[in-house]
Amino acid sequence: PDKLCDQVSDAVLDTCLTEDPKSKVACETVTKDNMVMVAGEITTQAKIDYDKVVRGVVEKIGFDSYVDDLSSVESKGLCY
Repeated sequence: PDKLCDQVSDAVLDTCLTEDPKSKVACETVTKDNMVMVAGEITTQAKIDYDKVVRGVVEKIGFDSYVDDLSSVESKGLCY
């Protein structure tokens, strides 16, 4: 879970900086069972689709079926 969380946080940071180099990002990611939560303070002019960023990382790592611990990438909605 730690490596997943690090990769999600890094992806959020990278996405923000790509669209707005002046972004200020202090985010942490936590995960439990079928949930990934990004929390913290993000100041940016970028329009980030956090759902897409998180799901992209989760899918890239290989959690893409209902038998995985994080269930399907499409199984849970994210609120932010």
